[in-house]
Amino acid sequence: MDPRPIGVFDSGLGGLTALRELRRLLPGEHFIYFGDTGRVPYGGKGREIIQHYARQDVAFLRSFDPKAIVIACGTVSANALAELTGDNDLPIFGVVGPAAQAAAAATRNGRVGVIATAASIRSGAYEGQIAQLAPRIKVCPQACPLFVPLVENGRFRPGDKVVELVAEEYLAPLRQAGVDTLVLGCTHYPLLRAVIAQTMGTEVTLIDTGAVCADHAVRTLSAQGLLADRAQGSCRYFVSDSTQDFARLASIFLEGDIAGEVTRVEIENY
Repeated sequence: MDPRPIGVFDSGLGGLTALRELRRLLPGEHFIYFGDTGRVPYGGKGREIIQHYARQDVAFLRSFDPKAIVIACGTVSANALAELTGDNDLPIFGVVGPAAQAAAAATRNGRVGVIATAASIRSGAYEGQIAQLAPRIKVCPQACPLFVPLVENGRFRPGDKVVELVAEEYLAPLRQAGVDTLVLGCTHYPLLRAVIAQTMGTEVTLIDTGAVCADHAVRTLSAQGLLADRAQGSCRYFVSDSTQDFARLASIFLEGDIAGEVTRVEIENY
């Protein structure tokens, strides 16, 4: 058993969807969440900048002596997981591998769509992982750069004409390609699930990267004997921008009120 906390980070609020699942599966764990809200989104930035930001995020979380870190960010997972794993001596979990496995297992016709930030799509990470698992699967990638800022501004509900128009433009090529499985390759995208499902149709299976990553992390930590032995854990939240804006939107991602304190941190100091 290990009582130390688990660190979770994202470029903004999207990682809260993964944190929500982690807290559901591991109610006895302490969590430290960092959202780099002052520099969101990462998806339009270059690989070196993403890696630099990710190293600072991890350095901050390591100040709490975590037993593991979950990268609840598709962009960082696609562009910096290998570097972060090499730099650190503790378990670090990304979303790409578990999502690729779930997609390969779910597809019936061998056509998988991947929607993600521009940086994630440029990396080719999802295609590479799926090709290793099942080379015959055809992967159809699609960058969706407007999704993150829309979600961060609370624009994600069905009936919002702006969101529906953007979704139709991004998803029409994947619908035409006949994909039967769609990876939501950014942890912001589960909030768009209803709009995406409405646009793609009921026959398309949606893969929630944050949820499958959380499940993978839980199974791994359990197998390694690293879970805490307590009935009720806690969560502390840190951001690099306004704590008020974070608190206002975080309850939507968490599907409930924030139970812990929110603190602003100067991430450039790490």
